[in-house]
Amino acid sequence: MSNLNSPLFILEMANNHMGDVRHGAAIIRAFGKIARQYPFRFAFKFQYRDLDTYIHPAFQDREDLKYVKRFKEARLNEAEFKALLVVMKEEGFEAICTPFDEPSVQKIVEHGFDVIKIASCSLTDWPLLEAIAKAGKPVIASTAGSSIEDIDRVVSFLQHRNIQFSLLHCVAEYPTEDAGLQLNQIDLLRGRYPGVPVGYSTHEHPDNRTGVVVALAKGASIFEKHVGMATEQWPLNLYSASPEQVDAWLAAAADALRMCGTQSGRYTPSKVELDSLNSLRRGVFVRNEVPGGKKIGSDDVFFAFPPEPGQLLANDWSKYAEYQLLQGLKAGDALRKDNVVFQDSRQQIYGIAQRVKALLAQGHVVVPGGAELEISHHYGLERFDAYGLTMITVVNREYCKKLLVLLPGQTHPEQYHQQKEETFHVLHGTAEIQLDGEVRTVKAGDVVTVPCGVRHAFSSATGSVFEEISTTHHKNDSFYTDAAIQANPNRKTFLKYWLD
Repeated sequence: MSNLNSPLFILEMANNHMGDVRHGAAIIRAFGKIARQYPFRFAFKFQYRDLDTYIHPAFQDREDLKYVKRFKEARLNEAEFKALLVVMKEEGFEAICTPFDEPSVQKIVEHGFDVIKIASCSLTDWPLLEAIAKAGKPVIASTAGSSIEDIDRVVSFLQHRNIQFSLLHCVAEYPTEDAGLQLNQIDLLRGRYPGVPVGYSTHEHPDNRTGVVVALAKGASIFEKHVGMATEQWPLNLYSASPEQVDAWLAAAADALRMCGTQSGRYTPSKVELDSLNSLRRGVFVRNEVPGGKKIGSDDVFFAFPPEPGQLLANDWSKYAEYQLLQGLKAGDALRKDNVVFQDSRQQIYGIAQRVKALLAQGHVVVPGGAELEISHHYGLERFDAYGLTMITVVNREYCKKLLVLLPGQTHPEQYHQQKEETFHVLHGTAEIQLDGEVRTVKAGDVVTVPCGVRHAFSSATGSVFEEISTTHHKNDSFYTDAAIQANPNRKTFLKYWLD
């Protein structure tokens, strides 16, 4: 019903046609001319009351009652409403109508309106809501004066009947002073009912252009305003806007929409913005003379201002990035993008983290928040799926607890410790453990103790999670029987915020 990139503006005529079809048609045409100037969706709205049954028989002639007098003076018959509906369609408006009784719901269906609007005073009129639900049309409901419990009930009612609906924040004071607009209620409705479009039905002073700007910025996507035209015969009430006032109101909304920018995802920065930022960043320079073909590490570079055009920036440098120099450079030269072969392992690392999370979830293993993920890629990331392991250190004091995760098909190469003794408790899956060359198959629930000095290796065809309980783990107390692993200083990657 509502598209945030194309807000819906509802122009509510109510009884401002004054019971005069020609005046009502003139109002619709005047606002149609204004609506065509703006890139929004527009709807015009009527109100239907079956006055012969809506007003109690004993009060039909009570002209001392304000609303009875108003409704009867502005009465239009069915043919006259249909004539105005034709004008509405000719002007390109979507057709919306508010019924105040059950017979009016039936007329709305017969007349072919697009949407049914529920007035705030009718929000919990359950007999009327039942009739509206049976009509099966999209619904927009105003919420003025209703408790959050009542809104909850109406939302549940509409959802259980599979009715497409939206909610409008509204304050039923005519007109509403600026201090009473309560625009923070838009935040409340959007937060409480995710996925339900939320809008703003305004009774503010017609010259107010700030309310629509704030409402747009808060994410409202539907806007309703009472409209009319003053003539010598028909004055305009204090809360209905003239064509000129609506024009100014829509212009303010259009400006606000442009200033708010994109509604989905992060915005795309302009080239001007990027060039400006890059001119203020530090460039990457080599410390000493470097031959072509060398892989450049952090020890080979320094970062300084100003950068040169086409140069790698400090912002490009990360633990996931690897640069191999194509042509040699002298000390102090800029490291240029066109002089390196670049590899970024970021997506691969994040992919590993996602697979580890999935296996932990499969085994119902709960990980402490903030725990660091240690990814061991003994022979490089390109061989991680064959030879690797991920570890999560829970505590490391005089005692130590870790969680070890073997992904399906992984082997953790043979190693031993000189200082710590370990006990492994299998939490999920099956695996093979080698102890000094002897292979044992273990499954969830099994416990295996590995004394100091015992060579051990793991593998799992289907994936497995171990709990490791040991004496204190020392950084330099892991010795691999393959000297190539021991000599590789870049065999681990650490992720801190991988659980989010």
